[in-house]
Amino acid sequence: MPMKLISSEELLSTPIFRVTLDHAVDPGGFEIRRAIVRHRGSAVMMAVDTRRRVLLVRQYRLPARAYLWELPAGRIDEGETPLKAARRELREETGCTARRWKKLAEFFPSPGYVEEKMTIYLAEDLRQGEPQPMEDERIETGWFTLREMGGMIASGEIRDAKTMIGWAMLKCRPPQPRGSRAQ
Repeated sequence: MPMKLISSEELLSTPIFRVTLDHAVDPGGFEIRRAIVRHRGSAVMMAVDTRRRVLLVRQYRLPARAYLWELPAGRIDEGETPLKAARRELREETGCTARRWKKLAEFFPSPGYVEEKMTIYLAEDLRQGEPQPMEDERIETGWFTLREMGGMIASGEIRDAKTMIGWAMLKCRPPQPRGSRAQ
């Protein structure tokens, strides 16, 4: 049975997200009150080269209090589609552009209190250019095989959920013949 939203009060607004206090009820009278982090969503890029290596970025993540290796990702700006954001973010963070894009997965990283939906795209047929990071970003890049990434996940060197999901999705996907067009 669908829940009906009774009220939504904004508690906080920042340039990246908002927080609302929502109250919902179902037809049977069951009620939920929850503070929800409202976020437009994120595009995640899994850039893979002709040697089937994956491009990862390493940057300091303040909430984690650590430098993390992860797939490049960024917020979907107002008026952007997830794919348009993925193309922009890949170029900004790594300098790469891709001729072929394919959606690998959509997921909610923490649906208990965060509205954000992440969309992972496979980016292939890459061209290297100059990165254009944002003012508050210091990004290191590196290429890793799926085997190396598996070892990094097992050792705890990769602790980012979107990267683990992307790795699993690519590992389960058979290699595409050269020249095939991804959608």
